[in-house]
Amino acid sequence: EIQTLKTDGVVGEDKDGFLQFRKAAGDKQGLINAENADRREIYKAIAAKQGVSAEVVGQRRALQIADRAKKGEWIQKADGNWYQK
Repeated sequence: EIQTLKTDGVVGEDKDGFLQFRKAAGDKQGLINAENADRREIYKAIAAKQGVSAEVVGQRRALQIADRAKKGEWIQKADGNWYQK
C-alpha cells in the first residue's frame, strides 16, 4: 500500500528517512504514521550500535532510499527541495 502511495505521488521520501505527504490523503495518515514510527525505532537501534545519532542514521538511509527509488517517486534533497526521480 505504501508503494502505491509513492507511485501515485501521494507520499515522498524525505531527507531524514521518513515518509511525507505530497498530496492530501487523510485516510492514509495512520498508515504513514505507523511506518514512520517503525522507521524511527529501527534508526534508534542502529544508532545505538553504531554510536551515532538516530538522525544521522535516518539521513544515511534517506540516501539509500533515494538511490533505489523508482522513476516517478518523490525524493527530498538534503537542502529541502523535492524532485521527482
